[in-house]
Amino acid sequence: MDSQERTLLIIGSRLLAYPEDDFREDLSDIKDCIDNDIENEQLHKRLESIVSIFYLFSIEDLRKMYVSTFDLRAKNGLYLTAHELGDSSKRGAAIIRLQNIIDEAGYERTDDDLADYIPMLFEFLAVAPESDNNERLIRRLAIAVQRIKNNLPDENPYFNFMELLMEEIFPQPTKKEIQRLEFEREEADLEELPYPIMYG
Repeated sequence: MDSQERTLLIIGSRLLAYPEDDFREDLSDIKDCIDNDIENEQLHKRLESIVSIFYLFSIEDLRKMYVSTFDLRAKNGLYLTAHELGDSSKRGAAIIRLQNIIDEAGYERTDDDLADYIPMLFEFLAVAPESDNNERLIRRLAIAVQRIKNNLPDENPYFNFMELLMEEIFPQPTKKEIQRLEFEREEADLEELPYPIMYG
């Protein structure tokens, strides 16, 4: 992964985080990051255009949009194992495995989010040394980011950034990978169903 790709992941980790009171400062930091670290002129302009849209909203409106985009729609959620396993009890073990990968790489988390929180994983990949585990994580994230993008309307401000990530960072998921993800999530959902189902 080159420095430009790592910069894009850092930008993603900030842009996809919940808009706190200082989000405009984050946008300013993102703009500085684009100016200082993105040398490709076309990509530079595209990123500036994407980020500029967020300045058009108040913090309150950004929060409403963020919640309606990511928190109220399961297919758009920002937790990797939720895309892979739904609400299965297997998520707990999957999150622990992710935490172990993060710990082994020497990355220290500074927030209370789960280890499968996608913006945090972007930041982790941006600073972590390359490894087989991280390559597998990139492929896993590719499927989740593609799934989120597919379920966002084109006019949503986050859509263009997800599209950019799929073009510049993440490999296009194969049909087999997508089918396997859908199968594993369905299998996990079935395991959660009570049997036999009793009615009235």
